[in-house]
Amino acid sequence: MEQCLTALRSILGDLASNPAAAGLDRSLSCRLTDLDQVVVGRLSAGAVHDMRVVPDGPDVARADIRLTMTSDDLVALTSGELSFGPAWATGRVKLEAGLRDLLRLRKLL
Repeated sequence: MEQCLTALRSILGDLASNPAAAGLDRSLSCRLTDLDQVVVGRLSAGAVHDMRVVPDGPDVARADIRLTMTSDDLVALTSGELSFGPAWATGRVKLEAGLRDLLRLRKLL
């Protein structure tokens, strides 16, 4: 799980520091399907804050921006072995958000 948190901090940190993310204040979640865990946090002020791991289940609050993938795919994304576009197109990585957020994220990803 520690390796996944490091990988997620890397991905989200790059995303948050991008000028296109300026002014975003959104809740985030990344569901790791093989570990039955969800990493939740908040993207605001050019950084990701309050990241924590919670067990997957019905009690997990619905975040504004939601990623779903396996832990192996998360690590592969940060190591450069997997590109986001093809992973998303084949269903290995799922991204869910409101239309406005999706349009903004398109510039970031």
